[in-house]
Amino acid sequence: MMISRNERIVMTIALLSGLAGCGDGGIQELRQWMDETKRQTKVAIPKLSEPKKFIPFIYDGKNAVDPYNPGKLAVAFAKLQSSSSSAFKPDLDRRREPLESYPLDTLKMVGTLEKPGLSYALLQADKTVYQVKAGNYIGQNFGMITKVTDTEVELKEIVQDASGDWVERKAKLELQENKK
Repeated sequence: MMISRNERIVMTIALLSGLAGCGDGGIQELRQWMDETKRQTKVAIPKLSEPKKFIPFIYDGKNAVDPYNPGKLAVAFAKLQSSSSSAFKPDLDRRREPLESYPLDTLKMVGTLEKPGLSYALLQADKTVYQVKAGNYIGQNFGMITKVTDTEVELKEIVQDASGDWVERKAKLELQENKK
């Protein structure tokens, strides 16, 4: 078997390139450098600082008067009412009427009744119909009915303004007609 010259050249190049792959390719130098660097580098762990000393807080307000105590608020409101120079003040000593427990916007005028010399309005609250006339109180703002007509109930409410003075405010309830 005879090998041609071209075949020999190809085999020689293949053998040389195979032998070239067997060398370390400079890796040995890299390993030596890494080992030397590890030996020279010293591990430095910083010392931990002392923890801060805990000083407990002592709350002295537990023996003081609660600012939200209803009794304290009632006293403050009483002082405010007695010092107020407003001409309008609600009568807090009178007996409360049933419709004063409902906000005004939840009440509906559903009709009127006429008796000789007196007009009554029919107001609905929570599926119950109440009969009211001028002089009755309704709503949660000390509202007193001043006039009852066929189409509306006029009233005046007594409310506190931002400065704490009592002021009069007019309001009305209009007849709610069924729309079918």
